[in-house]
Amino acid sequence: MAGDTPAPRRDPRVAIVGAGMSGLLAGIELRRAGVESFTIFEKERDVGGTWRDNRYPGLTCDVPSLLYTYSFELSPEWSRRYPSGAEIHAYFRRVATKYELARNVRLGAEVTSVSWDGARWRVATASGEVATFDFVIAACGALHRPRLPEIEGLASFGGEAFHTARWPDGLDLAGRRVGIVGTGSTAAQVVPEVAKVATRLTVFQRTAQWMFPMANPPASARGRALLTRHPRLLRLRHELWRVGFELGAHAQLGNRPLLAWIDWRCRRNLAQVRDPELRRELTPTYRAGCKRLVISEGFYPAIQRDNVLLVTEPIRRVVAAGVETGAGELHPLDALILATGFDAHAYVRPTRVTGAGGATLDELWRDGVFAYRTVAMPGFPNFFFLIGPHSPIGNYSVISVAEVQMRYVMEWIERWRRGTFASTSPTADATRRFNERLRAAFRGTIWVSGCKSWYLDRHGNPVLWPWPLAELRRQLRHPVLDDFELTPVTEARP
Repeated sequence: MAGDTPAPRRDPRVAIVGAGMSGLLAGIELRRAGVESFTIFEKERDVGGTWRDNRYPGLTCDVPSLLYTYSFELSPEWSRRYPSGAEIHAYFRRVATKYELARNVRLGAEVTSVSWDGARWRVATASGEVATFDFVIAACGALHRPRLPEIEGLASFGGEAFHTARWPDGLDLAGRRVGIVGTGSTAAQVVPEVAKVATRLTVFQRTAQWMFPMANPPASARGRALLTRHPRLLRLRHELWRVGFELGAHAQLGNRPLLAWIDWRCRRNLAQVRDPELRRELTPTYRAGCKRLVISEGFYPAIQRDNVLLVTEPIRRVVAAGVETGAGELHPLDALILATGFDAHAYVRPTRVTGAGGATLDELWRDGVFAYRTVAMPGFPNFFFLIGPHSPIGNYSVISVAEVQMRYVMEWIERWRRGTFASTSPTADATRRFNERLRAAFRGTIWVSGCKSWYLDRHGNPVLWPWPLAELRRQLRHPVLDDFELTPVTEARP
C-alpha cells in the first residue's frame, strides 16, 4: 500500500570458524552484502589456513594459479603456472587487507565448543570467552589436522622429528642424514629439495604412488603485463581454464579413454627410473586415479640420486639413533620428516558441536561423516559448512567449490534478514535421500576400484563428490524449502 514502509532488515550475528581460504571468503561475502556483525575465529596468529601452516621446501599447489583465486579477485601476478605456497599465502593476506577483514578476525582464538541454546549458537574459545551468534559457518577446510603415524618409539627419536605442516622455521638440513615417511603429494615436493642438500636421504615408502608429470613453466613478464592491462582477457582465460579443468577432472571418474591416457602418462613418467628393481618398488598395484594423482616431475630424478635410498620394508620402530625396519636394519638419522597427510574427515572437529537435540557431530559421525548437499546437518539450525562432507575437494579448485557453497549460505542469511524464519536445518529424511543418491553414484567409479586412500572413510566409502561440479551448482542454486524445517520468527530482534 502506498505510504507503507518496509520492515527493517534484521542484522545477523555470524560466527565463522577458520580464517583460511573459505573463512576469508565468508567474511568478504557477508561484507559485500552489508552484514558487518561477523567474527572470524582463527586459532593461529595469521590468516591463510593450510597455506600458512605449510612452509616446507618445494610447496606448490597442483591447481593452476589462474584457478586458485577468488572469481572476484583474479590476479595476473602469479610467477608460474602452478603457484608456490608462499605466493598463495601472500595472495590471501593481500585480499584480507583489501576487504578490511582485520577488524573482524580474532587471531589466537581457538573455538573449543559450539552449542545451540534453543535460539542461538553459543561459541566458546580456549580462553574461556563465550559469545552468541545467529549463524555459524564452519570454514575449517579438510586439511587442517595433521595425521601423525602410529609408530612405536616416535617420541624417543634423538634428532628433530616433525610433520611437514609443522616445518621448523630456519631449519637447515645441509649435510645431515634425513628420513622422510611417506611418498604422497607432500613428499613428492619435499624429496627433490631435501635431496639437494642432505648427505643422505632415506625415503620410507608405505604405498607406491602414481606420479603424473606436469610442467610448471614461469609466467612471462609480457604475458602478465598483458593480463594486467586487459582485465577482460584475464577473466576470459580464467573461465576457459575453469571449464577445461572441471571437464577433465570429472571425466577421470568414468571416461575410459581419459583414464587409459592418464595411466599411460604415469607409466611413461615412471619409465625414466633406470634401475628395474627400483622401478618395480615404485610401481603401484592399483589403477591410476584410484588415489589422488601425485603431480610431480621432480620425484623420480631425485629418488635415483646416489645420496637417496628408497626403503619399502615396513617401519618397525623409531629409536634414538634413527628408524628400524621390519628386517631389523637400523637407518641412522639426524632428522625425521613425517609426510603423512591430514585427517581429511575432521572438518570442524575437534571443536565440540552440539545441536538442537543435544547430539554432537562426533556422535552422529561415529560411523562416517555425512551432510545435506555438503553444507548442512539435520538438527543443527543455522549451521553451515564450507568444504564440508562430500565436497568436491579431490578433483577441482577448492575455491570454486567454496564460492558455490557460500552463495547458497548467503541466500539463507538473506531470507533470515527479511524475517522469513528464525532458524532452519535440513530434515533427516532429505539428508538420508541425498546420501543414498551419493552412495549409488559411487558404484563403479575409479575411487572404489581397489586401493586405500584418504578419499575413503573407514568403511571404504568415498567422502567425495561423484558428479560434475555443475551438479553442485545446480543443487545449491537455491534452497529446496521442502527439504528444511523452518522455525518462524516469534520475537523481536534485540
